[in-house]
Amino acid sequence: MEIREDILEADYLYHIFNRGINSNLIFLDNENMSFFLKKTEQYVLPFFVIYGYCLMPNHFHFILRPKSNVEISSKINTSIKGLHCEESIYSKSLARLFSSYTQAFNKVYRRSGPLLESPFKRIRVTSEEYLRNLIIYIHQNPEDFQNYKFSSYKAVISNVETSISRNEILAIFDNKENFKICHQKKIDSSLFEIKI
Repeated sequence: MEIREDILEADYLYHIFNRGINSNLIFLDNENMSFFLKKTEQYVLPFFVIYGYCLMPNHFHFILRPKSNVEISSKINTSIKGLHCEESIYSKSLARLFSSYTQAFNKVYRRSGPLLESPFKRIRVTSEEYLRNLIIYIHQNPEDFQNYKFSSYKAVISNVETSISRNEILAIFDNKENFKICHQKKIDSSLFEIKI
């Protein structure tokens, strides 16, 4: 299926990922990553539940569940067709995030043109086992993942308020201790259809 035809559907989980054009850096410092996460709150949280994320210098990963139509009914107009219709609202909110970040990045670094590959990649999560392994894989992207600031790992194991769907994630692993234990096993990236 052509990736633009693969519509994000409510209540399914998706692995959303992308990288810089030609694998170029998209985050040059911590400030860039913090700004991207603020934009994520603005454009993504109204339409998605976040199950995990990791930002790396030249790419990023999200595990997202599009909210149901009931959860977002005040934000959509069901009489509209095309890019702003109900079926496209999820992709459109992600496109707004990427566009907003690119515009800000280009302004700060006095550059022009696209920053990210287009279209963004998406894979539907098809089983709980796949989801467990995907969460671990995404968190293990940085070498010192337990202390990495720009992934959801620390948010899941902490008690600090978070926009991450902590309870649902811990339920997948049974509890917090098992979540930590499972993260000690290195995940084979060949389990996933990922080309970063």
